[in-house]
Amino acid sequence: MVYAIIVAAGKGVRMNSPIRKQFFELDGRPLLCITLKAFDLCTLIESIILVVPPEDFQYCIDQVINPLNLKNKIKLVKGGPERQDSVYNGLLAVDEKDALVVIHDGVRPFVSSDLIGECIRQALLHKACILGWPASDTIKVSDDTGYIKKTLSRDLLWSAQTPQAFDYRLIKKAHDTARKQGYTGTDDAQLVEMTGEKVKIIQGSKNNIKITTKEDFILAQAILNLNK
Repeated sequence: MVYAIIVAAGKGVRMNSPIRKQFFELDGRPLLCITLKAFDLCTLIESIILVVPPEDFQYCIDQVINPLNLKNKIKLVKGGPERQDSVYNGLLAVDEKDALVVIHDGVRPFVSSDLIGECIRQALLHKACILGWPASDTIKVSDDTGYIKKTLSRDLLWSAQTPQAFDYRLIKKAHDTARKQGYTGTDDAQLVEMTGEKVKIIQGSKNNIKITTKEDFILAQAILNLNK
């Protein structure tokens, strides 16, 4: 069984807008619709868990889920105060423990069903796999006074993306450990890394951007226009 956990519980503070970023319209529909459609088109996905603020449940049903006529049933789960809490709530909603879970940011609408599928296939082989994009900039490490300490080899550097796919028991254990330790990671893969487990990374897409600012939204509109 393969579950997708789509996390869309953010408040969109950086957008400085009363509308949550996941409900901003792209091509005349909430961008969350585009994200959900990509996962619904992936034939390996068997169930979708959508994590949103509880006050947005009805809006999601009326404006996002019903108009799409998806083949997969959508289970709505309430979000938490932070992304990591929202992912955990999604994990608790998984019915089958002998499963694979694919965790994705709801505000990354341009992931393809092909990439989702490849991430799943690699996770089935390695227990954990994420998408990433090779670093193109030169990365410097500085000290706390602002002076460069060293330059990293960008041949081994990646910008992490989602989806990130994991054996259910592996990612649940990683989240449980982080909660006990009071640790907050920057992504789910980091929590797995902290347990000593290996995570496979494969190339995603440069267009698989996370929309968090107004500038990102402008870029998203440009990507959408190029793909028409």
